[in-house]
Amino acid sequence: MSRQQGLRMVTRLTRLVGLLGRRLDNVDYDCITALVGNSEAAESEDLDYKRSHYATDDKGREELAKDVAAFANHTGGLLILGMAENKGVPSMAFDVDLDDTHLRRIRQTIANNTAPPVSYEPIPVPNPSSPNVGFLLLAVPRSPYGPHAVTAPPTKPSRDSLRYPRRGGSTTEWLTETDVSTAYRARFTSAAERDQRLADVEEDVVGALVRRTTPHLIVTVVPEQAGDMVIDSDRFARYKEELLATELLLGQGVRNFGRVTVGPRRLIVTEGGSRYSARAELHRDGSATIAIPLAGQLQVDDNDAAQLHTTEPGDIVYPLLCALPFLAAHARDRAAASGPAHVGVALVADMAAHPTQARFLDLDRPGVVSFRVDRIDPASGRRAPLTPEPCNYATAHAGVLLDDLADLDRGLLQATAALADELLQAYGYPETGLITRTGDLQPSLFTHRNSGAVEQWARQRRLL
Repeated sequence: MSRQQGLRMVTRLTRLVGLLGRRLDNVDYDCITALVGNSEAAESEDLDYKRSHYATDDKGREELAKDVAAFANHTGGLLILGMAENKGVPSMAFDVDLDDTHLRRIRQTIANNTAPPVSYEPIPVPNPSSPNVGFLLLAVPRSPYGPHAVTAPPTKPSRDSLRYPRRGGSTTEWLTETDVSTAYRARFTSAAERDQRLADVEEDVVGALVRRTTPHLIVTVVPEQAGDMVIDSDRFARYKEELLATELLLGQGVRNFGRVTVGPRRLIVTEGGSRYSARAELHRDGSATIAIPLAGQLQVDDNDAAQLHTTEPGDIVYPLLCALPFLAAHARDRAAASGPAHVGVALVADMAAHPTQARFLDLDRPGVVSFRVDRIDPASGRRAPLTPEPCNYATAHAGVLLDDLADLDRGLLQATAALADELLQAYGYPETGLITRTGDLQPSLFTHRNSGAVEQWARQRRLL
C-alpha cells in the first residue's frame, strides 16, 4: 500500500511533530517504535494508543466514534493503532493490517456514528520487513464544527441518544448540557467571526487599490483557526527573501514580486507600482488576500469611449489556480495555521464595483465599464458570449484544507474547479470545463497566454 495514495494532512498537531521530530506525513516505522518506553510519549490529551484494530461489534464502533470525537471536541490528537501501552507509556509494537478493508471500515464507522462526521486522516506506516502490516495513525484536528456527538447505540445504559465526548488528560469525559450549549454557541459565533474576517481582509486590499478601473480577481483565504506569524527584523528579512523568490504564476518559472513591506499586522507584497500589478496582503493570523489584474480586451465605440471589458474563462481560472497555493502556503508555513480554511473569490469589473465602495462618491472618477466573460470560438476566432448581460461583480466561496492547496496536489485542482464553476455561473457557465470537480485538468482549454504553462506545471506535478 502506498502511503501517499490519497494523502491529505488535516492538521499539524504541533506538540506531536516535536515529539516525533518530523511532520506526521513523513514519519516512518522507526519513528513510532522509538516511542517505546519514552515517558514523554505517554497517553495524553492529544495522544492515544491501541494495540489492535477496533472490534467490528457495537462496542468497537462506539469506541472508535468516541475516541475521534473526543479529540475533535478538544485540541485534536493522534490515535496510533498497533502500539501497546503500560500505564499509558508505549510498551511494545503489535503491527496491524494496513489493507483497504480496514481503512474502509474505519471510514464508514466514523461517518455513520459521529454527527457531524469527524474529519480525520488515516496515515499507514508500514513495517519495512512486511509492508502489509505496521502502524496506522489516525490524525484528528481540532474541529471548528464541534461539538461532535457519538450517535452509535450506547453499549451501556444511557438516557442520552446523543453523547458528546471530550478528551480530558489521558481519558475521555462527557460534556454536560451546559458544555454542549456553550460549544454550539462558540461554533456559530466562530463562523460569523470568520465571515466578517474574510470581508474585512478583502475590503482592505480593495481600499488600497480603489483607484484602479480595470477588472481584477480577488482571492482571500481565512483559516478556521488563526495562526500567528511573528514579524521582527530577522524574520522579516527571511520572509522578504522568500517572497521575492516566489514564482506566483505556475509553470512560468518567473519571479513575480518586486517589493515586500510591513503594514499593520501584515506583510504587503507587490509586483510593482502600475495599475496592472498584483498586490498581496499577508496577515499575522494567517489570513491572506491577493488582487490580480485580468488579461482581456476593451471594446470601444466610434468615439474611443470604453464600452465593454471582456476576458476568457482561462484568464480567470489560471490566476485563481495560482493564487490559492500562494495564500495557503502563507497561512500554513508562516503563520503555522492548519486544517480547514474558508476561501472567498470576487471578480470585479472595477474596484468601484465592489460593494464596499458603494458608500463613496467620486465625481472625478470615470464610470464603471461593463464586464463580461466570453469564450473564443476556435473556428472563427470571435467571441462567443454565453449571455449578453454583463456582470460587474461576482463571488464564490468554498471550504478547503490548507494542505490540499499548499501541497499543489489534486486537492488544489478540485478546490479551484469548485470556486471557478460557482464564480462563472454569473456569466452563464454551468461549469468552466477547464478543471473538473474530481480534479481532472484540460490544459488545452485554457487561453493561448497560459495553456502551455498550465500543462508544464501539471506534468511536473504528475497531475496529467
